[in-house]
Amino acid sequence: WTKQAKTNPTVASSSTEEVSSLEWEAVNMNQEEEDLICRMHKLVGNRWELIAGRIPGRTAEEVERFWVMKKK
Repeated sequence: WTKQAKTNPTVASSSTEEVSSLEWEAVNMNQEEEDLICRMHKLVGNRWELIAGRIPGRTAEEVERFWVMKKK
């Protein structure tokens, strides 16, 4: 991983840049979605793809953005 990160700096920082480059508008979730996100986060942590897969019509980016904005 270190060798790959040194030769390709975007590999090491791509996920951070991807998240920080999002439009940080609030994502509205209904109460059922919020409850599910909180329960799933306790079980699986920051596995946004997995959590989003349980909420029809939501992307991993929306779920992560909701979580980050909720914690502020």
